[in-house]
Amino acid sequence: MDLTYILDKSPVFVAAAKLTLVLAFWGVILSAALGLMCAVTRFYRWPLVSQLAGAYIELARNTPLMVQLFFLYFGLPRVGLVLSGQTCAIVGLTFLGGAYMAEAFRGGLAAVGKDQVEAGLSIGLGRFQLLRYVVAPQALAVSLPAISATVIFLMKETSVFSIVAIPDLMYVAKDLLKEGRGAETNFLLCAAYLTIILPVSLIFARLEKRLRFAGFGS
Repeated sequence: MDLTYILDKSPVFVAAAKLTLVLAFWGVILSAALGLMCAVTRFYRWPLVSQLAGAYIELARNTPLMVQLFFLYFGLPRVGLVLSGQTCAIVGLTFLGGAYMAEAFRGGLAAVGKDQVEAGLSIGLGRFQLLRYVVAPQALAVSLPAISATVIFLMKETSVFSIVAIPDLMYVAKDLLKEGRGAETNFLLCAAYLTIILPVSLIFARLEKRLRFAGFGS
């Protein structure tokens, strides 16, 4: 293990880690938004829209992210639609993550007791008010562990972004491996992912603890 080599290459990994983190951030945020929309449509069982959401979820969950990225980056240009590597990465991560987020949110929504929904309706709450004030707070607490697992899963899935020519962590690592520095490269790669993912894991763990202390999700 050459410490001098590690220190020399650290700035390259820091830059790659920043790019990976930005792509993961947008992918997770958009995944959560898409997943919530799908979960709500399935919760209320809106005709056609609910069925389309279900079909999307099955398609996204049963195809690897790598295949989705290949389609976006190499397939779409054949029909005249060219996307940058970063756009493909965010769209692909959103497409995959939205399906998992939808199931996480749906599990939380389904856990809310029917008696509470009926009580909300009986006092004159509309569907949006019912969702906002009664269902959503409890559903979020119940689904938080699944959301946490999905976020971490998506952040780790960024490791395949290198196939669309994005200079992320894996892309940089592959280049350095060509120099025959396997031990140093693997150390830098593991340290970078740990630095990115561990704080997220700890934040979600703290949120879960606070929600349990507050009486949600129990």
